[in-house]
Amino acid sequence: MGDKLRAGKIGIAYEVEQKLEQNYDREEEAGTPTHVVNWVNGVLQGEHDPIPGTDWKSICSHLRDGVALCKLINKLLKADGKSPITFQKKVMSPFVAMTNIENFNKGAQDYGLSKEFTFQSGDLWEVRKGPFLNVLNGIHSLGFVANGKKVKPAYTGEIRKMLDMA
Repeated sequence: MGDKLRAGKIGIAYEVEQKLEQNYDREEEAGTPTHVVNWVNGVLQGEHDPIPGTDWKSICSHLRDGVALCKLINKLLKADGKSPITFQKKVMSPFVAMTNIENFNKGAQDYGLSKEFTFQSGDLWEVRKGPFLNVLNGIHSLGFVANGKKVKPAYTGEIRKMLDMA
């Protein structure tokens, strides 16, 4: 989307972006995006349109306004006896979407997700494969926190250790 308006990355920025994309590809091979989509769709069944595909662009585009994420965390918070977060359902500007995403992250931390597993709103809003890895990892980690609280449907993703040899 925004890539056509942006200058290409060079040097270390290019290398970092390439590394993130390779890491995303490894997660994709392991099936993590499919596990995330199945879990989010299962938890939100009937409360939000399902994520239509398991490719990164479909997931990213569907979650981009933060509404599905806010509905997800509110459902988890409610089941845990905690107060819901506020969010705007009608997103007419990037500012509103980014506020929704920030509110999701705050709610996820209240739920029990460690701060290091949250992501920046730009990781989702910019619709770029490399940064989207942070979003995927955040939801993946949230699934494990939910499993610890016996949420149904259970998150079926796996914890995988990767050795970075580069």
